Amino acid sequence: MLDVAAPARSLFEGLKPQQPDVLLSLIALYRDDPRPQKIDLGVGVYRDAAGDTPVFGAVKAAEALLLETQATKSYLGPEGDLRFLELIAPMIFGQSAASQDLFGVQTPGGTGALRLAAELANAGTSGARIWLGTPSWPIHAPIFTQAGLKVATYRYFDPKTQAVCFDEMMSALGGAQAGDVVLLHGCCHNPAGADLSLEQWRAVADLLAARGAVPLIDLAYQGLGAGLDEDAAGLRLVLETIDTALVAYSFDKNFGLYRERTGALFVRARGQAELVRSNILQLARCNWSMPPDHGAAVVRVVLEDAGLTAQWRAELDGMRRRLTSVRHDLAEADPRLEPLRDQHGLFSLLPLTPAQVETMRRDHAVYMAGSGRINLAGLTADTVQPFVQALGACLSGDAQ
Repeated sequence: MLDVAAPARSLFEGLKPQQPDVLLSLIALYRDDPRPQKIDLGVGVYRDAAGDTPVFGAVKAAEALLLETQATKSYLGPEGDLRFLELIAPMIFGQSAASQDLFGVQTPGGTGALRLAAELANAGTSGARIWLGTPSWPIHAPIFTQAGLKVATYRYFDPKTQAVCFDEMMSALGGAQAGDVVLLHGCCHNPAGADLSLEQWRAVADLLAARGAVPLIDLAYQGLGAGLDEDAAGLRLVLETIDTALVAYSFDKNFGLYRERTGALFVRARGQAELVRSNILQLARCNWSMPPDHGAAVVRVVLEDAGLTAQWRAELDGMRRRLTSVRHDLAEADPRLEPLRDQHGLFSLLPLTPAQVETMRRDHAVYMAGSGRINLAGLTADTVQPFVQALGACLSGDAQ
């Protein structure tokens, strides 16, 4: 008999209100700002000298070829496009790509790769610990905690000195234990722009090998720092030293495939390759069944064609030169910005308080993340000087 007095339960009664995404809110504020001199340094997409986020010419050409030649939209399988994985491996790993212990799977973007890596780690050791340098990409910690990992942090970068806190990093990681995961930014550190030197990469690799810790290298900006091979040098050094490693890769920036969610997870697991492979495929199958095809197919077509590969590399070189030029212009405009000259990629982290960031937005129409992270691609030849003047006022204490 139905108990009509029983209290009604809601499926969602355990949910708690979530804070809105700060960057999405920033997009709306920028969009609604009527001031013509406004500058958007918040959203992490590449912009050219005209302020646009273009589609690569090589990508357009590859898409035209796909339109003409693609014969089916059938499933790829949980691994994704195998030829895509075969072609990108040498670009990432160099000579190590031929290793029989290296296994890759296509993922929905770099975040999909990170989530899959986290779930793999948690499946292997429930509640495994992952070490995360601070500051880091804001979504890193939530991805790992929601996958069941326990996050430990170490100080990586000091915004005031604009320097990597390498001694502090090494001291903290000296406490890592066998089976711990250590998140490392492969190049063009987000949000700091400050990368490890090769000597520092070597020291980190030796330390992790000695401690039995597993590196998870997030490589989301290859080619935007010093070049494709140069940006992968630290990663390759680690894989020469350590038997077990994970690499999360994104094509958002270096192919401009933001909407296509194109990424990959590679795992090196010497002596356990087949065991790890079967678990990755099962986890991927339960998460997204089959990965989206279009972005990976575009990358495959580009890398299969020597002419398109050369065109893509030239376009990528142009992006890198523009970012380097912006960094040079900022350093020339204000000596306090000199450290930015030697940093890499889209981002730098300025030593601004949230109140100063708010002042930059309110008084100067300059939009950036509350942490002080700026996307340098948001600056043009016309806006560098106004930005430097506004920043100078804040840093000098003239702005309240």
